[in-house]
Amino acid sequence: MSLAFYVFLFSAGLLGGFFSGLLGIGGGIIMFPLLLYIPPILGFDAISVKNITGLTMIQGFSASFSAILFYNKERLVNKSLALTLGLSLFISSLVGSLISKGIPDKYLLFIFGILAFIASVLMFIPRSYLKDDLTEDKVFFHKPAAIFTGIFTGFLLGMVGQGGAFIMIPILLYVLKIPLRVALGSTLAIGLFSATAGLAGKIATGQVPFHMAVALLLGAIPSARLGSIVSKKTETQILRWLLSVIISATAIKVWYDIF
Repeated sequence: MSLAFYVFLFSAGLLGGFFSGLLGIGGGIIMFPLLLYIPPILGFDAISVKNITGLTMIQGFSASFSAILFYNKERLVNKSLALTLGLSLFISSLVGSLISKGIPDKYLLFIFGILAFIASVLMFIPRSYLKDDLTEDKVFFHKPAAIFTGIFTGFLLGMVGQGGAFIMIPILLYVLKIPLRVALGSTLAIGLFSATAGLAGKIATGQVPFHMAVALLLGAIPSARLGSIVSKKTETQILRWLLSVIISATAIKVWYDIF
């Protein structure tokens, strides 16, 4: 592969990593369409969906780990919430990632489209911003609902190679009623569980092209830290609408290609 292709991967990592830190997402909702649609436009060979899911998983894991250090310092990571949802996601995501090896690409894309559609609908539901700046020690949630959510969504997320932030953030905001800044920080921690399990499954089944992953991570890891700093200085209304637009745009594009 050419040097230009690796420069593209590095640039994609920069963009995905920044949004990981800014919006508490692992980067898959940005990285998946970037890696799927942009290479052919730039004249590069298309990357297979299975390789893309492996790349998004390893990028999401690395960028989330980088960004979470900042969020935890700012007391925006609810550890009880992260453990409850994270452990539920871990096992089901691992199972999903192992099963995905034998599933055709078009069905994986279909599952991704459904998850993105659900997330985009949730993000446009009106909500109050009054408690969005609360720290994690003032946050409470319904544990049975969190466990059920983790098991159900984790399986699907493991199949499509996503840490799950693009669907977990809407669930935290609208189902579990978590304040936005804590939702962003906690989602990064939650994503580490599913990303670790999913990444293990992807590596075990040979779905991670490591020569591509290195270029991606060189951009993603430092930019995730920068995105976290910018997020802390940004109003929560703006962060919510950015998430809404990104998730919805991706859902529209994926469904357009499916049909």
